[in-house]
Amino acid sequence: METTTTSDETITFKRTHFYAVFVVLAFAVGILLGYVVWGRSPDPAENKAGLQGPQQNPVAQSPVATQAPQVTRYDVPTEGFPSIGPKDAPIVIVEFSDFQCPYCKRFFDETYKQLLADYPGKIRFVFRHLPLTSIHPEAYPAAEASMCANEQNSFWEYHDKVFENQDKLGRELYLQIANDLNLDKPAFENCINTGKFKAVVQQDSDYAVNLGIQSTPTFFINGLALVGAQPIEAFKQVIDMELAGEIPK
Repeated sequence: METTTTSDETITFKRTHFYAVFVVLAFAVGILLGYVVWGRSPDPAENKAGLQGPQQNPVAQSPVATQAPQVTRYDVPTEGFPSIGPKDAPIVIVEFSDFQCPYCKRFFDETYKQLLADYPGKIRFVFRHLPLTSIHPEAYPAAEASMCANEQNSFWEYHDKVFENQDKLGRELYLQIANDLNLDKPAFENCINTGKFKAVVQQDSDYAVNLGIQSTPTFFINGLALVGAQPIEAFKQVIDMELAGEIPK
């Protein structure tokens, strides 16, 4: 996971905006597993454990017998953004991503396709942009190019090719991918040259920052936040509990 203010090995939380919590439920011993709580203004009286990095395991804590676990869901808009999967899928995952972020590529390589394969017809993936321009100079141009591909109904094919060639990001690659996908090259190139989707990418980025997101990738699973390129098991814990109706709405 990457932030604009710290190294690639840490997750930065803006204290005045949000915190992340991921509580583990072990059915055999009555420990809650998989609740993701991410909210503003931390309350030290609540039973919470923060995620300190994408490499670390979530912290397990015993539930308070007289108090239900606190769950925060965020209403993150999905309409009008690139998406893949059924419109009526019971699980909607919104990803705020950066095409030059190595942790975003890790998620793409290790988790993204496997989740779609493991839950056929049950997941709709929505992609939103958060290019970390201070450390990734090609993140913004890659994001703009992806929206030019989206204009020709080829966002996800383009998305895949960009992550597969993350070490070659640049105008030449974007035009080559457009050619490989048989896009209308003059229209695609004109789209890039005129910055047609620059404002769209900026609006996505501004929304993420205003929400308090500083790191990529950041996910919302039916509104529940999960930060960083977590292992696939972390996603499955939340998805399985959502499908079973075990997380409060």
